Amino acid sequence: MIEAVEAVVPGVGDVIRLAVAPVFLLSGVGIMLTVFTNRLARAVDRARELERSAPQVAAGERTEELHASLATLARRGRLLSVAIALCTICALLVSIVVVVLFLGESFNFRITYAVDALFIAAMISFIGAILCFLREVFIATANLRIGLRRLS
Repeated sequence: MIEAVEAVVPGVGDVIRLAVAPVFLLSGVGIMLTVFTNRLARAVDRARELERSAPQVAAGERTEELHASLATLARRGRLLSVAIALCTICALLVSIVVVVLFLGESFNFRITYAVDALFIAAMISFIGAILCFLREVFIATANLRIGLRRLS
């Protein structure tokens, strides 16, 4: 009986060693989710602020600029929402990888292809999230205005 327990411990130890990298990856994905949600919250707050100021803007006076700013914020919000969804999918897939690693060890399944497929899918999802984030940053910086604007 003791020999059986001793044989199981190294197998579980190996799985724990294998699971460490995905767990660190989950930490990084969680940090990215925080970044994305904070940027989304700022874009939403800015859009609400602009919408509150809309009635105070006289017709024709800066209304085009207001509508353009709101459209840009909406576009940024959509990109960030997609990035959040893709990052969340990545986290779910990485979590499933960890579960499959332990199930494979516990029930002696051949899990190589499942782990490979799940991890590749997670990385594709993460790459998609980063690309959406990059596009959102480009849009934000392209519409960045610093300093006073002329009132013509």
